[in-house]
Amino acid sequence: MANLLTAKELKEQGSIVDLLSRLGYQPVPKRGRERMYYSMLQSEDTEPSFSVNDDLGVWFDHGVGRGGNIIDFGLAYWKHLGLNEVVKKIQDVCSIVPDEERVVFPKKIIKNPHHIVEKIKPLGTHPAITEYLKGRGVFEIAKNYLSEVYYYVEDENNLRKRYFAAGWQNENKSWEVRNRYFKGCMGNKAITFIPGHNKRAVIFEGFLNFLSWRLEKPDDDHSAIVLNTLTLLQQAINRAKAFSSLDVYFDRNRAGALATRVFLKALPYATDRSRVYDGFNDYNDKIKAQLKKAVFASKKKSDFFSGVKVPFEW
Repeated sequence: MANLLTAKELKEQGSIVDLLSRLGYQPVPKRGRERMYYSMLQSEDTEPSFSVNDDLGVWFDHGVGRGGNIIDFGLAYWKHLGLNEVVKKIQDVCSIVPDEERVVFPKKIIKNPHHIVEKIKPLGTHPAITEYLKGRGVFEIAKNYLSEVYYYVEDENNLRKRYFAAGWQNENKSWEVRNRYFKGCMGNKAITFIPGHNKRAVIFEGFLNFLSWRLEKPDDDHSAIVLNTLTLLQQAINRAKAFSSLDVYFDRNRAGALATRVFLKALPYATDRSRVYDGFNDYNDKIKAQLKKAVFASKKKSDFFSGVKVPFEW
């Protein structure tokens, strides 16, 4: 067996996806940059709740409210092993050897596609972004929070493809972006914090749900914490500890329910407010349904006189 890697070397060289594959775990069909698995850390998991972002080298189990790097996973998976034993176990399973023992053959350097933000424009400039947000029912309120983000993706052949989306910045100054076809981050993920009252806060998974709440409560003075991804649940909990009143508006699917449970367990005085969109997956689904109902009612009213014949006036 090769020399034992340090924890730092293992985190840099190890792949959580590769480790899980070698242990016999395969993801469900890929969605975006994260891979979802049925949790191997829970005895019963009827829906995929274990997510992995291999680009960042992190995982999060929504069912148990834990996450971390490849070593953190090893410690959670092999509970009877200590740190050095876990490092050796992962190294053995993944057949990772130290750099000085690795035989390296010359090869072409492949540059992975990456996103570069070119321009930021005020909301309302591009009609496609406007129509997307109008379809979500939040365009007018979004003017106070979102911008239009224009970016390109450069591939290994230095070819650029240009895109645009609605977006806002997180605490890493990276842009969280979304359009009709794409949802992602131009940089490092982080929560977004919108300051307000210093004792009361509302918590959301994403910015469309925050905007939906703001649409219905334009005069509310709460501070707002938006996770931008459930993998940042613990970071949001840490930020929320500064507030004495907390209203939680997570999705009403299994992942959102588990995240709510973890949040309320960490901060028992917090309140689950998701009943305000009962019957819908999230706050924005409720707003979209209301919009659709209003449009239907308006169309029905305008169609009422469509068959009435008005005589010519002499």
